[in-house]
Amino acid sequence: MMTKIDESLRIGKKVISIEAEAVLLLEKRLDENFSKAIDLIYGSRGRVIVTGLGKSGAIGRKITATLTSTGTASYFLHAADGAHGDLGMVTRDDIVICISKSGETAELYELLPVFKKLGIPIIALTGEPESTLGRAATVFLDVSVKEEACPYDLAPTTSTTVMLVMGDALAVALLKKRNFSKEDYAFFHPGGSLGRKLLMTVDDLMEKDDKLPFCLENQNMRQVTIEMSHKRGICPIINEKFQVLGVITTGDLNRLIEREEKFFHLEAKVVMTKNPKMIETGTLASDSLKMMEKFHVIAMPVIDGDKKLIGVVHLHDILDMGIRD
Repeated sequence: MMTKIDESLRIGKKVISIEAEAVLLLEKRLDENFSKAIDLIYGSRGRVIVTGLGKSGAIGRKITATLTSTGTASYFLHAADGAHGDLGMVTRDDIVICISKSGETAELYELLPVFKKLGIPIIALTGEPESTLGRAATVFLDVSVKEEACPYDLAPTTSTTVMLVMGDALAVALLKKRNFSKEDYAFFHPGGSLGRKLLMTVDDLMEKDDKLPFCLENQNMRQVTIEMSHKRGICPIINEKFQVLGVITTGDLNRLIEREEKFFHLEAKVVMTKNPKMIETGTLASDSLKMMEKFHVIAMPVIDGDKKLIGVVHLHDILDMGIRD
């Protein structure tokens, strides 16, 4: 006897199977109309206006978001709102993607004559080529399905999955056609970990100005120790031109204490590690992290092209920003 858990598992697998088959059939139906749609959008001087109602509208919002984040300016127009004033945001330079399973959504039907009068190309995502939307379309993209995953063949399930996949296909094809890079993607996602990894430099994270630790090469270790106690575990040693000659770290100080009872009189240049690992201004924080991990250091001086000290970047500050190798 099948348990309730077994029955739920069976239903779940069946839903996935139905929707997976529909996506595979969508791939087989993809034809030159898809290429025409890509060329139309790529050649447009305006935005891609995506419109739909109900579940199709929800998919339209997701398609809009994906297009926008991958380099194609897009805006979602709720089909019902469009008939009540929001059509004013549509311009003659735009392109419209209309989404409707039946192609007979009444609210969309009211918008089509306006799009036609403006001379705006219409890309239709519908399962009915002979529907009102299908016949009005400049380009028809077939998103028909044999059945919904809903046992009553009512709730939009398979159909919305296929619409979403078609939208992703459009967005990614446009991404490639525009040579949209991961750096471009990061530019539109500055708040995410990828954006920080690809955009944030050591200049954004380094300690500088009054927080910047340093001592001159001829200053004694008492002065260096005081400087380090007020800062964070590293003290770059510089010459009179502000060029970095070496560094003294808390590790260096601890080893010095172990072997010397009296060391305050020693000059910094005697104790410092010469030719330390340094990084130039403008370097990505992620590249700085790689260097720190490679050379097993937790902080590095940041220098300009003349090796002048301008900051100190710390490993923990990079990691705290969510930047990982």
